Amino acid sequence: MRNKLYFLLLLTLFTSMSGCKKFLDLAPESSATTGNAYQTAEDMEAALVGLYSTFFGEYFIWDDVLLGDIRADNAYSGGDDAEIDQYDNLKIATVNSRIFANWKLLYNGISKANLVLEKIKGVTDPALDLNNRRATLTAEAKFIRAYCYFELVKMYGPVPLVFTFGDVAPAQANVPRSSEKEVYAAIVKDLEDALVLPADYGQGLSLNTSRATKGAVNALLAKVYAQMPDRDYNKVISYCNAVTGYELTPSYATLFDGANYLNSEVILQVQFIQSTPQANWGPQMFLPPSLTGDDWRKYGTPSKDLVKAYDDEGDEIRKNANILFDNASWSDQYWKPCASEGSIPFTYKWKHANGWASGDHISLLRLGDILLLKAEALNEIGQPAEALNIVNNQIRKRVNLPPVPLASKEVLRDAILKERRLELAFEGQRWYDLVRLNKLTTVMGNLKEYRLSCNSNSQVLVNYGITDDKRLLPIPQSEMNRNPKLTQNKGY
Repeated sequence: MRNKLYFLLLLTLFTSMSGCKKFLDLAPESSATTGNAYQTAEDMEAALVGLYSTFFGEYFIWDDVLLGDIRADNAYSGGDDAEIDQYDNLKIATVNSRIFANWKLLYNGISKANLVLEKIKGVTDPALDLNNRRATLTAEAKFIRAYCYFELVKMYGPVPLVFTFGDVAPAQANVPRSSEKEVYAAIVKDLEDALVLPADYGQGLSLNTSRATKGAVNALLAKVYAQMPDRDYNKVISYCNAVTGYELTPSYATLFDGANYLNSEVILQVQFIQSTPQANWGPQMFLPPSLTGDDWRKYGTPSKDLVKAYDDEGDEIRKNANILFDNASWSDQYWKPCASEGSIPFTYKWKHANGWASGDHISLLRLGDILLLKAEALNEIGQPAEALNIVNNQIRKRVNLPPVPLASKEVLRDAILKERRLELAFEGQRWYDLVRLNKLTTVMGNLKEYRLSCNSNSQVLVNYGITDDKRLLPIPQSEMNRNPKLTQNKGY
């Protein structure tokens, strides 16, 4: 706990020590980014903490859930935000401010990584070379840069690759988009370089799960090789196998109960401290009034289709861990169209609002995801029995569900996809799972969701107008205006 508090204290003190200059027209967050500010090992540690602060930004707190679950079939927008409604309706405008905010946050993280990687070359402080710290600090920066680029390429497809920090000539400030293949190659290169990271920092789970480790690098490499257009399932299996030293917790529910975040399953997480500047405000956006102390319509309302998926499977454990039915007085066009008292479901992955200052952590990488990814890969290369061994004897056994029978590759592909849905609901995975397995247009096209009307018996089938173009988000219009070398994604 002391290590965690020390790390987050540094975060409070040094979050503003780095920033962007020309790229994205972001002003530097502190004059410490210029001149001779980076001279000692302590300076570089502070800059690294500023880089880790990227994970405390709004995208990681809840927008990845909105994009991964509300865009898909797991949740409705809820709330009263027109731009989040665009996510739900799959009619996202190029001027949607949330899209730009996510773009900006991730590129700001990349800029901070570039700062660390650039400045560390000039630091001669011998303390930086004790215990191989220069190499591991460099590797941590490359891991976070790769993580940010992975999020960007999943959302936007081809994006600009930027590897320098600081003032650049105006002609160099506008960077064209690189192809998805080039972006994925850059991600893989950074992650391969980051494999020098230790598997264990030797100071307990708090530090091991809040900082990049060899396990986190291998887990992210597995996800990258699965998601890239020219995916390589043999490499997925290889990197999944390299994620060692972790095991599933005996109880799925305790993963998210708020009391057991330091466990054997978590590979990387964002660790918040309640009632401090490092608290998590996200749960307030999802949880019902009985747990938040307020009375306004919450976001990310679980869908009827997801609830049905749990019920059809008899999956009470994961359903109850992820969804809470509770009373609400407002109307809901899918569950309860009239503004009257009644029960509707709420996203329940995080359970403690604590007045906008929750201590609930956010998992970025965990073993349950990696095991199911390995099962998917095994099935794709023709090893269905091995795939089912993971699904049945690890994932489903933990939640007391009967085994899935051996079947064709296509049938098992759908079964594993369903298992990922039930296991990873509200972890920002569903949309990208559908994209990866070429199921997006089929699943969203066949989705039967009906909008209800108060004081009438009418219901209207929602037409999501799904096309393959909607796999990607639009490039933010403000970036298009600023950078004439950018091109817009098809369909926008």
